[in-house]
Amino acid sequence: MRMNKHSRLHLPHPPARPGEAPDFSYVQLSPAGAVPRPDVNARARDIESLSVDLVRVLDDAGDAVGPWHPHLDPAELQIGLRHMLLTRLFDDRMQRNQRAGKISFYIRSLGEEAVSVAQCMALRPGDMLFPSYRNQGLQIARGIALVELMCQLLSNTRDMCKGRQLPVMYHSKAGNIFSISGNLATQFPQAVGWAMAAAIKGEDHLAASWIGEGSSAEADFHHALLFASVYQAPVILNVVNNQWAISTFQGYAGGEQRSFAARGPGYGIAGIRVDGNDFLAVYAVTQWAAERARTGAGPTLIELVTYRGAAHSTSDDPARYRARNDHEHWPLGDPIQRLKQHLIRLGEWSEARHQALAAELEALVVSSWKEATGFGTMTEGPRLNADLMFEDVFKEMPEHLQKQRALMRAERSRSADSAPPSAATPFAKAGTDVSAETSTRSEGA
Repeated sequence: MRMNKHSRLHLPHPPARPGEAPDFSYVQLSPAGAVPRPDVNARARDIESLSVDLVRVLDDAGDAVGPWHPHLDPAELQIGLRHMLLTRLFDDRMQRNQRAGKISFYIRSLGEEAVSVAQCMALRPGDMLFPSYRNQGLQIARGIALVELMCQLLSNTRDMCKGRQLPVMYHSKAGNIFSISGNLATQFPQAVGWAMAAAIKGEDHLAASWIGEGSSAEADFHHALLFASVYQAPVILNVVNNQWAISTFQGYAGGEQRSFAARGPGYGIAGIRVDGNDFLAVYAVTQWAAERARTGAGPTLIELVTYRGAAHSTSDDPARYRARNDHEHWPLGDPIQRLKQHLIRLGEWSEARHQALAAELEALVVSSWKEATGFGTMTEGPRLNADLMFEDVFKEMPEHLQKQRALMRAERSRSADSAPPSAATPFAKAGTDVSAETSTRSEGA
């Protein structure tokens, strides 16, 4: 046996770089219907194989097979298809708006729509969601109006975040969706804490949270798993393995050694890998994990194996670090096309109905944008009242903030008085009415 005389540093290598043919041979797959479905109360140590295999329900022909088949009504499947298609059309239009300079920034979820929509539909309205910035499907599946999302992107007078957040960092009190943070993985321990509180209060609700596989390298990921394990919190922790953390391949987060789901059993938590582009499989696994949490069997770590079809954000160019058109070669296909094919096989859908639905939803996106811009754009009013920057930090505004607000108001008043009528400052017409209207709408968002 030959022994190395020196230690060697291993550097993970992406399967294909620009100019090379796409290569997904590294993805470990299981045949559709081949993975057994254990009892929801099974011990984590007895079901470790779930963290290695890949739960799949839809086969290549579009048929649902195996023990994980959730047997949803065709009407439910059509709702899921509608939500996913609306998410994609919304993304496409917002991407174009950013390129046209109408919004400053955007992040698409191309290829990952089933992750948010199927999981949200498998949960209850009272369950609290702690999303990441590629989970707009959660907002849509929970019934948040497109106008509300668009106004946040515009930071206008109806912005649910009152102009204080980067675009796509939504929140929704009405939808039980926690605020999105650009600080990666912070939502994982927050979700665990919320779930622990729900258990202490004797509630029948659970928390669910999502991060990308790159964020699993953050300490918050491990803090969350430890607390969830020790206190058996009713929480579902989702790692969306879309293969790329911006330009960094998933191997740099540890994906080469073992699956991300395999980190669950190390903490005594059930870990499971699922085909993230299979709507039925994602729904079934989430439903299983939710029942597990509600019956006191503990948390579940789900790895959703999918692919980020678009750039990381509008500030990214994936052609600089991965093979061109690689999304078209992803072995698990496209979530919308797969569910559409399944419904057609059931005799519950058709190409004509799909085209009609796409036209209907495209019209909804267009009309919603027109309505949203009526509350202000990046270049035209009405605008948010600057007074809002002093609110929502303290229950009662301290003296030093009151003084700062008074100084700002005085400066705005002088600027408005000295400016000619045609060159009035943006805040000249932004009085207390706009502020009050914004505050009211934000509370209801």
